[in-house]
Amino acid sequence: MGDPVLVEVVRGARVESRHAGAFVVMDADGMTVHSGGAIDAPVFPRSAIKVIQALPLVESGAADRFGLDDEALALACASHGGEARHVAVAARMLAAVGRDESCLECGSHWPSHAGAGRALAVSGAEPSALHNNCSGKHAGFVCLACGLDEEPRGYISPAHRVQREVKATLEGVTGFALAEGSHGIDGCSIPAYAIPLRALAQGFARIGTGTGLAPGRAAAARRLRKAVAAHPFMVAGSERFDTTVMSGLGEQAFVKVGAEGVFCAALPTVGLGIAVKCGDGATRAAEVAIAALLLRFLPGAEATLEPFVRPVLRNWNGLEVGALCPTEILSS
Repeated sequence: MGDPVLVEVVRGARVESRHAGAFVVMDADGMTVHSGGAIDAPVFPRSAIKVIQALPLVESGAADRFGLDDEALALACASHGGEARHVAVAARMLAAVGRDESCLECGSHWPSHAGAGRALAVSGAEPSALHNNCSGKHAGFVCLACGLDEEPRGYISPAHRVQREVKATLEGVTGFALAEGSHGIDGCSIPAYAIPLRALAQGFARIGTGTGLAPGRAAAARRLRKAVAAHPFMVAGSERFDTTVMSGLGEQAFVKVGAEGVFCAALPTVGLGIAVKCGDGATRAAEVAIAALLLRFLPGAEATLEPFVRPVLRNWNGLEVGALCPTEILSS
């Protein structure tokens, strides 16, 4: 039996498309609060787990050793749009350890933020690794390597100490064993591990509450969450779901998108974690699903979330032509 339909695309009075997927809401002790679909099937969470990947940077003491501020810590958790502020903070992180963009092994691409891309093109400059949406995470990896007194070169390899620390942290937070050699390769070239939604949701509940984490790791998670709540722009950027939602909800929620229709969230005030995967990889549907789940479990968050629960579709003339609608399974 396949995953249930989570989101329908309506045009006029008819359903035009359907997005099936799986989701789970759990507490830190492993109790399932709400779920649908194949929550035990491993999925690649991709960038949704950047906050977990950033834990060793804080937990090791490297962040303090090099004086990384909250903006830098928020950027270490980011999939940003390559806007000027993102680029500047990533460069500042590298400068703190005496390095520059040549150390980044994430590759280069044009800013995903349209305005930033146009400004860069008008200037006649070419994009660098600092414009990569993962440059903050990678700058964090370089800082972690330096904090461990390791040569950063090759930090994207699963054999490098940085990635060994990240892998161990993923296992510790999610409680899911990652077999050696089981990884794929992420868009930014680091190892990508597949983890069941159930383990991801429990891991994010632990990130939000500290339950089940050693004191030092719980403190690191709390520090990263507070940094993101203080600087939500750094995690995504202008007109992005993650930034807009966290700007409205503050410390009530940490929300992070991953490629191919993944979303994870930690809800510290209610002690829950959420993981969503749309089977067709559609981010538009994953946004609706996570917004509907956040709205269900965060009373009083309607003003922030309702625009994302049933977003209107408009054509090039600005006419309303339809909407994305969560199905009953998300709220039942």
